[in-house]
Amino acid sequence: MKSGLPGRHWQDKDGLHIDVRSLSPPQPMVAILGQLDQPDQQGPVTVHHDREPIYLYPELAERGWTWKLVAGEIGEVRLILSRPS
Repeated sequence: MKSGLPGRHWQDKDGLHIDVRSLSPPQPMVAILGQLDQPDQQGPVTVHHDREPIYLYPELAERGWTWKLVAGEIGEVRLILSRPS
């Protein structure tokens, strides 16, 4: 995990998690893309967000990552990001 990026980052049994719910734009995108741009970053990466990050999707596609919306807590948008093999 890249230290110094905004948000809360932690490793769990299902992969890396990034919680950007408390951040103001553009910090969520900075945190997510900063982590994904690390040379050793593999998927999956679970993002905990407070809104759907529509401007993030083109950036993910450009970097070769896919995303899937999954159920999260009330008021949370949860995405699972992966990089196809």
